[in-house]
Amino acid sequence: MAVKYYTDDCSYRLPEKRRTAAWLREVAEAEGYRLGDVNYIFCSAARLLEMNKEFLGHDYFTDIITFDYSDRKGSRVVSGDIFIDVETVADNARIYGATKLQEMRRVVVHGVLHLCGQKDKTPRANAQMHRKEDKYLNFWSL
Repeated sequence: MAVKYYTDDCSYRLPEKRRTAAWLREVAEAEGYRLGDVNYIFCSAARLLEMNKEFLGHDYFTDIITFDYSDRKGSRVVSGDIFIDVETVADNARIYGATKLQEMRRVVVHGVLHLCGQKDKTPRANAQMHRKEDKYLNFWSL
């Protein structure tokens, strides 16, 4: 079981990949799961927009799309492909007053939380997602 990092139509390099993978394992365990095979694919805004249209029928930019292949009921192992638009993450960092790396870590953990079953489509679920993101971002600094 591994966390792997790829790029598609961009040249982004996530720093501290091993530490990030260990952190994500801790997050999954804290949520009651084990981390399986998780692929992070960092891509351009154009690429993720294309995927958003093709797979979700949405014609707008987004920072993340998560394809969930988890077995949360049986083995409780979470796995999936997580596509992250590095351009939208950078834009959001400026909007929210965060560094690009802080915002990228938020989006990275957001993807794992989706794999663990956390939703974010209703106001209540979205607020819960943000609380969990904040909680696990604090794990990073420990």
